[in-house]
Amino acid sequence: MNLTELRARYREVVGEETRSPNRTHLIRRIEEALAAKKRRSPTHRATAATPSAPPAPAARADTPAEGTQPAPRRGRFANMSLEEVQAKYREVVGRPTGSSDIPYLKWKIREAEAGRVPVGPRPEREVKVGEDGKRVIPLSFDAEDLAVLDKAWRDAGIPSRTRFFKRAVHRELTAMGATEAAARFAPKEEE
Repeated sequence: MNLTELRARYREVVGEETRSPNRTHLIRRIEEALAAKKRRSPTHRATAATPSAPPAPAARADTPAEGTQPAPRRGRFANMSLEEVQAKYREVVGRPTGSSDIPYLKWKIREAEAGRVPVGPRPEREVKVGEDGKRVIPLSFDAEDLAVLDKAWRDAGIPSRTRFFKRAVHRELTAMGATEAAARFAPKEEE
């Protein structure tokens, strides 16, 4: 299944929407929901051939009838709002999250507590500096655009793409008024 189909199956089985891109998580939750339904239903074998539709939202009574106590929600995250789960995530995982997928956040907290995912701030990537003190920086261009660009600097008599970029950076920094930074990219006398 592709991710879209997997999310649709998740919605069908679990009964809620998800935006999680984590295929392993989605598959695990689907399997858990199917196993739970199987445990609850003694006649599961008789109805296994026909896929069941998710329960209708009106069928779930979130408010108890008059004079009755609400059914207690189970689990340590049961009564937590999204903000509270995100705060718990920050506390346990050690970094903030932009996710609003509560099941994913709960899973990640459990995984961090079990030591199966790294905790703490993400380590900075090692900066690779050559022996000459230079670094290579990534620049991505469309292949056709790069061919046109290369033809232009060659036609202008510039000896290399690197010199072209240094000159362009110098001109842009000068135009911005960043003269100190621009001086670092000024053309050398031998150019």
